[in-house]
Amino acid sequence: MNDAKMIGTVVGQGSVQAEWIDINSHMNVAYYVLAFDFGIDDLWTQFGITDDYLEHEKGSTFAVECHIEYKSELLLGDPYVITSQLLAYDEKRVHQFQRMYHAERKHLVATAEWMNLHVSLETRRVTPWPAKILESIGAFATTQHDQTRPEYLGKKMVVKKPLYTL
Repeated sequence: MNDAKMIGTVVGQGSVQAEWIDINSHMNVAYYVLAFDFGIDDLWTQFGITDDYLEHEKGSTFAVECHIEYKSELLLGDPYVITSQLLAYDEKRVHQFQRMYHAERKHLVATAEWMNLHVSLETRRVTPWPAKILESIGAFATTQHDQTRPEYLGKKMVVKKPLYTL
C-alpha cells in the first residue's frame, strides 16, 4: 500500500532506534506511543506551550485518552514522519488525530487519536487555555480546513464472531 499524499501537518520525524526493537524484531508498541508523543510535543511548541510557558505560566497539557491502530510494522532504522490533524478544540481541550508514515515509502504505519486537556500545574486541575495559546490553536486549525475527517476516527475494538464474550 502506498499513500501518495500524507494527510495532516508534519509535526515530527525520526528513525527506529535499536532500543525500540522487541523480540519480534520490529518496533515495540510502546515506542509508537513515544514517537507520537514527541510529535505532540512539537505541536505544543507551535502553539506556544514551551518549557518557558510551563515554568512561568505553570500550565501544561495532559493526555486523557488515546487510541492507537497499527497498520504496518517498522524495522530497525526505518525512517518515519508524524503528521497531526486537529479535529476539534474548545476552551480547555484539543482532539487530534495523528498519522505515522514510513518516510521513504510513504505508506501509513499507524494512527493515534488523542484527547488532551490544558491543566494548571499549580492546582493540577483543568483550566482554560490562555488567549494567546487559544489563538494559536485556532490559527493552526484554519490551515487544515480543507482536510476530511479520518476514516479511522473513533474506531471501536470488536471481535466480529467471538467464541467467548462477557
